[in-house]
Amino acid sequence: MANYYNILKVSPKASRTEIKSAYRRLARKLHPDRNNGSEETALKFAAIAEAYEILGNSEERAKYDRRLLDVQFNSTDNGDSVFASSNPHARRWRQMVYEKRYNDIIDSLIAEERREAIARQKFIFPLVALFVSVFVAGLVRPDVFLSEALSSWAGNVVRIALISVCVVGIIHIVGRIRNAIDRYAYDDTSIHESLLDDQEIPYKRISRYSMTAFIIFGVVLALAAGLTAGYGLELRSVMNPRLFSAFPQVDVLIFPPIFVLIVDAVHAFILNIES
Repeated sequence: MANYYNILKVSPKASRTEIKSAYRRLARKLHPDRNNGSEETALKFAAIAEAYEILGNSEERAKYDRRLLDVQFNSTDNGDSVFASSNPHARRWRQMVYEKRYNDIIDSLIAEERREAIARQKFIFPLVALFVSVFVAGLVRPDVFLSEALSSWAGNVVRIALISVCVVGIIHIVGRIRNAIDRYAYDDTSIHESLLDDQEIPYKRISRYSMTAFIIFGVVLALAAGLTAGYGLELRSVMNPRLFSAFPQVDVLIFPPIFVLIVDAVHAFILNIES
């Protein structure tokens, strides 16, 4: 039975990201077009493609690990050591080791998938919350920060609190976006240097510039859509004119980061409960 881990030169405990990276490195090195159509290289290239097809899929990898353990477990029956003995106690011990190794593999795969899911959520949730909050801010055009309702000393306290939370929210959003860019986006400069230096290309599908442009475009589009819908529906005519303005105010910039911070805090609380 072919050992796909040896073919990709990775550990059986390798993460999905490590497997992808190893496959891309070897595929780039062994691609037939780069080796003048060598038959030997083509066979190796086909082998790593087959290995990645199995190990790159969580379900197929779990089935393969089970078969690999079956082969390793059954092959010990013909050995001469005490660990390969046909003694019932030795067989029971091997079975326990076998089950533990398989359970460890499954637990590792589940834990990795959970980490990946949480990492995606930590980017998607704040980003969606940002788009939605910007849209709503443009839709209703709140006018709370500079309204006469906050003209007293208590109003100034509220303004300071809003600005403080807004700043925290902005820092939080920037941190989430930076982490997502580092995790999911590649640097165009690094890719160029990798091609020149024959180094490994990171397995990432989108560039930093593209992801940054998408986020900025999404915010602008959400605000434009909110303003268009708000003016089209004339929402101010059915709302308190002391709290909602005919034109966008500074609140459009203040409230979205606060909303994102609240959404992310709730999400973090739920994750803590689940764990």
